[in-house]
Amino acid sequence: MGETPARTGSAPTTSTDGPHRQVDQIAPPELWGRMIAEVFALPDVVEGHSQVSPASSRAVFLTDREVESAPERSLAPGRRLEPVHLHGVQDTSTHLVLPEARGRELTDLGWAEPHGYADFGTEFMVYGPRDEAELAVVLGIVEESLAFARE
Repeated sequence: MGETPARTGSAPTTSTDGPHRQVDQIAPPELWGRMIAEVFALPDVVEGHSQVSPASSRAVFLTDREVESAPERSLAPGRRLEPVHLHGVQDTSTHLVLPEARGRELTDLGWAEPHGYADFGTEFMVYGPRDEAELAVVLGIVEESLAFARE
């Protein structure tokens, strides 16, 4: 994995009430559709209903692991391992778990912010991609989250 570039421009507006969502700088629908397709084409993942997010969200479950090794590796601790969920086309943010230091680095680079309802400091919102280059970065971050969940 190469070094993550800084995200250009200002951070999008996000909600201060629940659920934690992205309010502007939304990914274009076609790009968001590609994001969904590419995430669910990753090895050993399957789509499901999020256990902790609105019905418009898509949970990313692992086919090779159903139980978290530690609660900070899941968005739904104590339930089926849910390291990532993708919000709907009205939001386009991705919520996921990452090592705390990596999440802080992505926050400093402008890609993410701590999740508004974090319990462990490993839960982050990653902003929806605005173009092809950002799509590649966000997909890489999703893959990092899945690897973290499998540790």
